[in-house]
Amino acid sequence: MYEKNIGTKQKALRINLDRRIYGSFAEIGAGQETAAMFFKAGGSSGTIAKTMSAYDMTFSDSIYGVEESGRYVVESRLVKMLSKEYSLLEKRLAEKRGPDTTFFAFANTVVALNYQKTNDAHGWIGCRFQLTPQGGYNDVIIHVRMLDTENILQQQALGIIGVNLIYGCYYYAKSPETLVLSLMDDLLPERIQIDMIRFSGTDFPDVDNRLMSLHLVKNGFTDAALFGPDGQVLQPSEALYKKHILVMRGRLRPVTNVQMDMIENGLKQFVAEPDVDGNRVVSMAELTLHNLKANEQGIDEKDFLDRVDILCSMGQTVMISNYLEYYKLVAYLARLTRLKIGLVIGIPNLEYIFEEGHYEFLPGGILESFATLFSRKVKLFVYPTLRNNAIYSCNEFQLPPTLEPLFNYLSRNNKIEDIRNYNEQNLHISTDHVLEMIQAGEDGWEQMVPDRVAKQIKDNCLFGYPCEVEYVPIGQQVRQQQEEQVAGS
Repeated sequence: MYEKNIGTKQKALRINLDRRIYGSFAEIGAGQETAAMFFKAGGSSGTIAKTMSAYDMTFSDSIYGVEESGRYVVESRLVKMLSKEYSLLEKRLAEKRGPDTTFFAFANTVVALNYQKTNDAHGWIGCRFQLTPQGGYNDVIIHVRMLDTENILQQQALGIIGVNLIYGCYYYAKSPETLVLSLMDDLLPERIQIDMIRFSGTDFPDVDNRLMSLHLVKNGFTDAALFGPDGQVLQPSEALYKKHILVMRGRLRPVTNVQMDMIENGLKQFVAEPDVDGNRVVSMAELTLHNLKANEQGIDEKDFLDRVDILCSMGQTVMISNYLEYYKLVAYLARLTRLKIGLVIGIPNLEYIFEEGHYEFLPGGILESFATLFSRKVKLFVYPTLRNNAIYSCNEFQLPPTLEPLFNYLSRNNKIEDIRNYNEQNLHISTDHVLEMIQAGEDGWEQMVPDRVAKQIKDNCLFGYPCEVEYVPIGQQVRQQQEEQVAGS
């Protein structure tokens, strides 16, 4: 049961007094803050086998090996640390303590705020642990961004979240959603954010890490989460580092031919831009929390996974975010890459962007938002729409007289461009109408979506399609998909 009001010191003390739990701490960068919490709580001799900090790079390389990337604050370094420390525990203590002890290895590799306060403070934190003596191990790995403006406060936050992670691994393992929720006990998102989490191991066979990422966004622990075309969770700053990013936002319930046409033609024009390297482009479909809410009951998790599965099967990287306004999305992406960003939108989205009422809360109004949205390396690719049996594009785009000069300026400065070579036959397709046809069991909707999408909907009874399908646990579905991908390759 989730104990919301239990403090960090109480958590550390409870672990210290639990004679079944014993392990090692290895912390690179920002001091040994998590181990220090256990020392200060009292009774730490019952928990801590070893603490260490290989702060010097040469020492770290000699212990854990050299990273091919030359970087130290990366997930691969964290995994090497967990593997090394956990294997040492088992090698040295299994015979003496193994029958009645659940071992753990806690590790982090972190870069905190530098003296000049010019860097991006972030880190990888993980715990490898047993839930039963002599049983298999599990990993819970997270990536955090530290937002405190003082180094010592960042160190304190690291210690707190480290204790929360170890405590959650042992006392909330049967409810991964509760474990995720408990990670921010005694912390606020203004201090630290968790933008990636990954569960693995013998005790988490049915955990879907995409759902865990959704919980991060829903709970406000981060504003965005990312999945690769293989369905695996990604850490955004690593996945999008030095990449050109092309994004299309929508409900995508389901993906239709018109949306695939938007993505494909938008991508062609984006790659053709003189300042875009086609080998460094990531094309993403974005789902906002607002678009995930099917009704007043909130987010249907199965529906969310169904949409992600379909998008990934179409080769798309998928982002879920809490950015309702486009300029906030651009501000987030611009923090991850310095290369060009493209947004594929429809005419209705363009109308939304130019609606001044959406920016009344900003001191600078629409101009303040546009300063971010149309920054130096951002461009909109606009797909036409069909209205009154006529094609409506940027040439027909109508605005109040006060905004026309702004639109003309952006168009003439290559910030807004119509998508060309589109398929006119797709313009009559409405996602809402397709969904209504699917749910009513009507014929004809199959021609409005890609063949692969139609097959997935029918085979798995997605989006209310009237049929019966055998229920398979989410974790088993993921494993089956991974096995099929391996077999296919």
